[in-house]
Amino acid sequence: MDNIISLRGISKAFAGVQALDNITLEIAAGEVHCLAGENGSGKSTLIKVLSGVHAPDRGEIVLGEDSYRSLTPKNAIAHGVQVIYQDFSVFPNLTVLENLAFTSEVSSGRPFVSWRRMRRTAEQALEKVGVDIDLDARVDALPVAQKQLIAIARALMNDARLLVLDEPTTALTKREVARLFEVISDLTSRGVAILFVSHKLEEVFEISQRFTIIRNGKHVITCLPEELDRKSFSYYMTGREFDEARFSPGEISADPVLELEGLGVEGSFSDVNLALRPGEILGITGLLGSGRTELALAMFGLIPHDSGRILVDGEHAKLGSIRDAIARDMAYVPEDRLTEGLALERSIGKNITISVIDRFVSRVGMLKDSKVDAEAQRWVDRLKIATPNPDNAVSTLSGGNQQRVVLGKWLATNPRVLVLNGPTVGVDIGSKHDIHQVLRELAGEGLAVVIISDDIPEIIENCNRVLVMRDGRLVHEVDPTTTSEERLSELMSEDAIEGGTR
Repeated sequence: MDNIISLRGISKAFAGVQALDNITLEIAAGEVHCLAGENGSGKSTLIKVLSGVHAPDRGEIVLGEDSYRSLTPKNAIAHGVQVIYQDFSVFPNLTVLENLAFTSEVSSGRPFVSWRRMRRTAEQALEKVGVDIDLDARVDALPVAQKQLIAIARALMNDARLLVLDEPTTALTKREVARLFEVISDLTSRGVAILFVSHKLEEVFEISQRFTIIRNGKHVITCLPEELDRKSFSYYMTGREFDEARFSPGEISADPVLELEGLGVEGSFSDVNLALRPGEILGITGLLGSGRTELALAMFGLIPHDSGRILVDGEHAKLGSIRDAIARDMAYVPEDRLTEGLALERSIGKNITISVIDRFVSRVGMLKDSKVDAEAQRWVDRLKIATPNPDNAVSTLSGGNQQRVVLGKWLATNPRVLVLNGPTVGVDIGSKHDIHQVLRELAGEGLAVVIISDDIPEIIENCNRVLVMRDGRLVHEVDPTTTSEERLSELMSEDAIEGGTR
């Protein structure tokens, strides 16, 4: 099969830092090619070279029969190269019709806008991806999956021959991922190539026909899926071999530290009963919309519950605010670290110590800087946060290291209960393993941990009990040591029934 694009010997440095070093990547028409690598591996830089945003220092780019020293965005698009970034680059304040048709209408050079012609153009664009979306709806009112399909439809209007999908499934439900994969399959059957950029193992193995893995800006391997398994994939990405043993708790206390009795939030979940004991890691899983996130928020007092009660150490605890939860030795790592967990412009050290800053104020109101710095350094070391200096802004860190900062901020409060909502969303394999290892160690030290996630391998491998949530209720409790990933996925689905699926 002919290659749509070939990148040969591509190198790129920024201020003396080698981002890409002699990278080769070839993508054939009609294939799904996975580009994998940890955060900081050079994936984003390579995409920008491919799309004409960056000019390489060395190397050759071959498009069809034409060879280039570098591309511009204009000639990349002219050759059918389209990149759909994680934010999709749609206009949220415009309608679907306007997002799809304005560019072609303006570029036509006609003196007057024809809304009828624009509507026909937009309808044809959506037909290319086989979806029916209200053309008059504002894009900011649509779910993430539909925004993504709009971005894909718009790219195909420009006769895309290669679609680069950058972490396309980060915010999608499993059902939406399945729909996206159907669209991808249809596109490749028509000869469109897909460069699928991701580090989600189960997805890349399902969708990809070839893999290229890069690490520290260097090409590691290009191979077929059958030449890899989960262990070798992780090794090629990180250069590390991970122990794949499942979590086995040490001593679990007989007395619960946290109990929920008939807890409910109208419209979100109801009649939730559970007991959490020191030393265990309890998993709560369910599809998006199952009520799992609202349960996490209610457990920490971020949203009020209107039925049932929360008990801490057997006593009724009124958790009406974050302050109330902290006073009860509880901590919560939110799902969205960027908007809910971090002050990005502040230093790493200040982000870690902000929750306990009162601890370092003298009787006369002076801040003891040396003790603040020591506390920040303690968690930088314990959580292996990759930074040369805790005074650097937290925005300078990768996603995985930012998540460690959020974790450090809450662990600094010395909690007895730690609730984590999607603890490794958007985190690469190496950081994911390190975070899981820390959680296991903390449970071994007597912390009671709750992981709320729809990442099935994460739940299976790191919890000693798993509760399945569906339609706002806890519907199953399973033993992860005797439950397969496939079975847990079935139980999460709304089509699941006892003993099997419909």
